[in-house]
Amino acid sequence: MAYDALLVLSFGGPEGTPDVIPFLENVLHGKNVPRERMLQVAEHYYHFGGKSPINDQCRELIAALENELRARGVALPIYWGNRNWHPMLADTVRQMKADGVQHVLAFATSVFGSYSGCRQYLEDIERVRGEVADAPTIDKLRTFHNHPGFIDAMADRVRTALESLPPEVRQNADVVFTAHSVPVSMAESSPYVQQLQEAVQLVSEKIGRKPGPLVYQSRSGAPGQPWLEPDICDYIRGQHAQGGRNALVIVPIGFLSDHMEVVYDLDTEAAALCEELGIQMVRAGTAGVHPAFISCLRQLIEERISGAPRQALGILGTAPDVCPADCCPPPRRPARTEGRPVRATS
Repeated sequence: MAYDALLVLSFGGPEGTPDVIPFLENVLHGKNVPRERMLQVAEHYYHFGGKSPINDQCRELIAALENELRARGVALPIYWGNRNWHPMLADTVRQMKADGVQHVLAFATSVFGSYSGCRQYLEDIERVRGEVADAPTIDKLRTFHNHPGFIDAMADRVRTALESLPPEVRQNADVVFTAHSVPVSMAESSPYVQQLQEAVQLVSEKIGRKPGPLVYQSRSGAPGQPWLEPDICDYIRGQHAQGGRNALVIVPIGFLSDHMEVVYDLDTEAAALCEELGIQMVRAGTAGVHPAFISCLRQLIEERISGAPRQALGILGTAPDVCPADCCPPPRRPARTEGRPVRATS
C-alpha cells in the first residue's frame, strides 16, 4: 500500500474549564454512569484548571515526529484526530478527504493490546469511515510493547528517576511499574497483561535490576466487577505496613505520555500518600518525545511503507499488522455502574 498521510489517533482531553463536562459526556455516552460520578471525575480536571495535558502532548509528539520523518526522507503529512474531544476524528477524516488523501496509516497513542487500547480505535475508524462518504482507507499501526525504541526510552526514564534520588538510598529503592487497570474479563481476552509483564522484564534488564512488581491504577466501574489489582496506593500501604523500603520509583509503563491518570493519580494522590508515610517517591517519565521513542514510531511507519525489518525484543515477537477479527473483544459490562467514579483516560 502506498500511503499518503499519517493519522495520530488519540483519546482527547479538555482544554479549559468550559470543556470538562462536555468532554466527560462524550466519554461516558451510552454508559450507565450516574451524573454524580461524572462530577467527581470533573474535579480532577478542575484541580488543573480544567485542562488535560494530553492534547499539548499530542502536539509535541506530532512536531517531533514531523522532524524525524523529514530528516529520514519520509514524506508523510501528519493529521490528528481524537475520540472524545477536538480535533474530533470525524472532522479530521473529512479534512483528509478534502485534501485528496486516499490511504492513511494511523498511530493510536497506546502501546499494549487490549479492547480500549487497540480494538476500540479500530471501531472508531470504521464508524467514522461509515459516516464520511468516500473516506480514505485507514490502516492502524501494530502494537509495539517490545520494540527496542520503546524499551530504550523507558529504561532511560527509569535511570533518570533513580539518579534523582540521593546516592545513599538509590541502590535499594523499590522500582514499581504501573499500568491502567482494566476489567479482568478484558485482560483475559487480550494480550494486555502478558505484554506488560514482558515490557517490565525488558526495561528491568536494560537498567540492570530484577523486575519490579507490576501494579495498576485508575480503576473505574462497579465494585462488583473484578478489575486488575493491586492498586498502586494499596500496594504502597501494604509495603509500608510490612516495613518496606523508604524510597520508591514509580514507572507508569502503561502510559505513553503524562496525561491525567499520571499527573493526578500518581503525581497527586500517590505522592501525597508517600509523603504521609514518609516514603521518598520519584515518578519516572513516560516515553513522551524521547528520541528513542520517536525513532521507534518512525521505524513502525517504515515497516509498513517500505518493508523495513520488524523489530522486537523478548520472546513474544511482533504483533500482527492486522488484528484477527475476534481479538480483544469488549469487556462484559455489569448492568449498573456504582461505587468508584469512572476515570476518563486522558
